[in-house]
Amino acid sequence: MNRRRIAEAAGSVALGAWAAFVVLAITVSGRHGTALALDHFLLAWSLGHRPGAAVAVARGLTATGTGAVPYALAVLAGLLAGRTRRGRLLAALLAVTCLATGQALRYGVMELVGRARPPHRDWQTAASGWSFPSGHSTTAALTASVVILALCVRAPRGRLPLCLAAAVWGAGVGLTRVFLGVHWFTDVLGGWLFAVGWLGVCVCAAAWWLPPSLISTDGEADPPPATDQADTPGEACAPRS
Repeated sequence: MNRRRIAEAAGSVALGAWAAFVVLAITVSGRHGTALALDHFLLAWSLGHRPGAAVAVARGLTATGTGAVPYALAVLAGLLAGRTRRGRLLAALLAVTCLATGQALRYGVMELVGRARPPHRDWQTAASGWSFPSGHSTTAALTASVVILALCVRAPRGRLPLCLAAAVWGAGVGLTRVFLGVHWFTDVLGGWLFAVGWLGVCVCAAAWWLPPSLISTDGEADPPPATDQADTPGEACAPRS
């Protein structure tokens, strides 16, 4: 797949995700602090299904969605994606930059929407700040997507189980936020959409501006554009006087 097609595909995914995210953000911000029926249903289900062991596992999993773990995974993904030493370092830097800027933008959106969290009495873990979009969900989904992207680029064999593991981890972190009572489900959904949209923007930009050696999946740069110097193969190969 050439650079143009990668950029177009990533841009299309980003556009769709951002459109859905904006619709969701407008929906939740226009309800003046009241949650959707689906949010109340899933929170009520979580409150009724909280054995001690499940809460402990959820706390452990949700802790991996912030702090050093996502950045360590982003660095590993970058090191996997690059071909040369310089390429690996650049890819790792870009992966970390994608994650860090995504977190910063998400925080700005969270402040802009200003949605309240579920009632504090239902919390089973610590939380702070506004609710939409979920920070843990955004970070884990963005990190998992970066890992999956690196695996698809550099691991032609045996990548499916690893990709599934990354996807399950990213989704699981988000779902623990609902299970532990600190987010509504639409906060988590918003985090997932935000992550997909931002990754699409980053991939689109990388496809246009990164060196071909870091983009082309077959190890070769895109073929040079055709020229109109000759009308027939014979003329193209004929010696010039």
